[in-house]
Amino acid sequence: MPFINVKLIEGVFTPEQKQDIVRKLTETMVGIEGENMRSVTWCVVEEVGSGDWGIGGQPLTTEDVLTLARGVAVG
Repeated sequence: MPFINVKLIEGVFTPEQKQDIVRKLTETMVGIEGENMRSVTWCVVEEVGSGDWGIGGQPLTTEDVLTLARGVAVG
């Protein structure tokens, strides 16, 4: 049984976007493993607190991610 675990920084994605993530990742897995596995394919979206996530030793906040999404470097 596939288990897809997605971690996101809180406050970046809307509920609708998170539902879209679940649908599209499930479709991708079913495309790989076959339709019979749809009912046992789990997808969990977890949000991590702003500042509780880091890359290269630097904490990332919700605002940092939103800034990156606008195409502006953070740093």
